[in-house]
Amino acid sequence: MANTRLTRRKQFLYVANGAYAAKNTLVVQAKQSLCDHLLVRSGFTATKKTGNAVRRNRAKRRLREASKVLLAQYGQVGWDYVFIARKETADTNWQTLLDDMKSALLRLRNHHKGVTKQLVEPNPNQTPN
Repeated sequence: MANTRLTRRKQFLYVANGAYAAKNTLVVQAKQSLCDHLLVRSGFTATKKTGNAVRRNRAKRRLREASKVLLAQYGQVGWDYVFIARKETADTNWQTLLDDMKSALLRLRNHHKGVTKQLVEPNPNQTPN
């Protein structure tokens, strides 16, 4: 499974309309990709609320490294993820950051299964509109 990066604003905005999981140290947004591919794509961002440029860059570097560790195991192939730093991202304990990211990815993975199940197995009790 290969990982690639989201680089364009349009890609980030597309993922922003999907599911999300918020934790103390980060926010993870996820949405199924429009194109069929065997990739897990990810993007990283930090707003000015996070701090000055040094803190924002440190936070994004930490998110990138954590995603390298966890995304291959807990990410869903064919989905795009955006990791948003919070104020605590730059200074928090490494294990806490990994635990928060893992928890968010597992929550989103369960959401993915629900979406996939809903698409594959429609409810027979529902009548079409």
